[in-house]
Amino acid sequence: MKKIVLLLILNFLFFSCQKEKADIVVINSNTYTVNKTFEKAEAFAIKDGKFIAIGTNDKIQKQYQSGTIINAKNKTIVPGLIDAHCHFYRMGLQQQKVSLEGTKSYDEVLQKISDFRDRTGSDYITGRGWDQNDWEIKEFPTKEKLDKLFPKTPVAVRRVDGHALLVNQAALEYSGITKPISVEGGEFITKNGKLTGVLIDNAMDYIKFPSTSKKQAIQGLLDAQKICFSYGLTTVDDAGLNRNTIELIDSLQQSKDLKMRVYAMVSGDNQKQIDYYIDKGIIKTDYLNVRSFKVYGDGALGSRGAAMRKPYSDRGNHFGALIYAPERYQEIATQIAASEFQMNTHAIGDSANTWMLKTYKDVLKNQKNRRWRIEHAQIVSSNDFKNFNNILPSVQPTHATSDMYWAEDRVGKERIQGAYAYKNLLNAYGKVALGTDFPVEQVNPFLTFYAAVVRKDVNNYPKNGYQMINALTREETLKGMTIWAAYSNFEEQEKGSIAVGKFADFVILNQDIMTIDAIKIPETEVISTYLNGEKVY
Repeated sequence: MKKIVLLLILNFLFFSCQKEKADIVVINSNTYTVNKTFEKAEAFAIKDGKFIAIGTNDKIQKQYQSGTIINAKNKTIVPGLIDAHCHFYRMGLQQQKVSLEGTKSYDEVLQKISDFRDRTGSDYITGRGWDQNDWEIKEFPTKEKLDKLFPKTPVAVRRVDGHALLVNQAALEYSGITKPISVEGGEFITKNGKLTGVLIDNAMDYIKFPSTSKKQAIQGLLDAQKICFSYGLTTVDDAGLNRNTIELIDSLQQSKDLKMRVYAMVSGDNQKQIDYYIDKGIIKTDYLNVRSFKVYGDGALGSRGAAMRKPYSDRGNHFGALIYAPERYQEIATQIAASEFQMNTHAIGDSANTWMLKTYKDVLKNQKNRRWRIEHAQIVSSNDFKNFNNILPSVQPTHATSDMYWAEDRVGKERIQGAYAYKNLLNAYGKVALGTDFPVEQVNPFLTFYAAVVRKDVNNYPKNGYQMINALTREETLKGMTIWAAYSNFEEQEKGSIAVGKFADFVILNQDIMTIDAIKIPETEVISTYLNGEKVY
């Protein structure tokens, strides 16, 4: 009997020794791998921060031994989510400023600013988030009430899209502005010849702000990371960063204080920055990728700064405007085309989209795999969709559900057919990269998923969905938030799916977003977020 027991023990030890070692083994999961055939898996193994095997419970447990076993208890797992267009750093800084998101009137805006002053004692109040389209009176505010409440304290708060700024007289005086200034690509809004306090696009550059300290910048980045990890984001594409911020991100990543992976789009509004990074070349680590420039083509639809081919339907003889002269885009694109860098241009209006598509085509001269992106591609003329055949659309589905209440008033029944047309864009290029544009919209990627698939707001409006002909399927949407977003960053070989050799970035969810009743998608919550196999939330 003793010999039999000894034999069994030796047999067990022998076969145990044959097992490969893994750092982590995840079992009993409902995993969407997002590979080419969109297969599902029950289990996977991780070693040195990367996936080393994916398969069934039986296969993985027989082949691998691990000191850490995670029993997913049949919860849904998806690859680490990627926000293909956001403002990570700006959102982090916003945590230190007055938040005006969701305000339903100008009076509510004023109250929030007053509360912020009383709470912080700030001697220059900045913030973001107001949207006159959400108010009963859908008109730009004027500064008279601000001047009465804050006669000596400068106040400068951005509209939700960042393309309009409301300031008081103290902020104008602080900036040395005494009268309207004619601005190419922008506007000082006036009433009866006097400044109202609202500035559009390039006019905002005339307002002076207090500088951000290094301590504030670091805190902003860490705050943003905490928020994003809580929503399952493991990579963010920050659309428009300056050199100082990129270098700060790199230093914090090297010290392991910042673990978020960042695809940094260099702000293209500074020629010195363009020259510097093109001369330096692509910067690539496991956490930072600097290989693109973000350029502004026009303003936003909500503030009527988007460049349109015909006048706005609700403002006669007003077309919006390109941010720069047309030839400037040709110069920037020509310089970038001669490098290995990607060009990503904000284009909202149909005129801006037409011009940037033409400019891209001219300078690229049919080069393949450059993956140049149009960010937003919000209103596209019917004859321009075909021009996305070699230009990658990077879109934000919640823009459709935020703008649907008033967008047709801006552009009319005909042009709205080419607006928020995500399926048309997908059909043209074959992929779409999906993001949020936070803090313009909420960080929550499950609202992105819901808006792309269901095209309703969280109150189930409109009943049949908004322009459902351009809805995406759940599979297309998940790809747009993972593997296609990774592709748009030239990173599809290292992330975006749960596959052998890729970073072990994954998210455990409280419900299956691929099968639940669609109306419940916004209720999705993240149980855990893993980056390189490390639990970061």
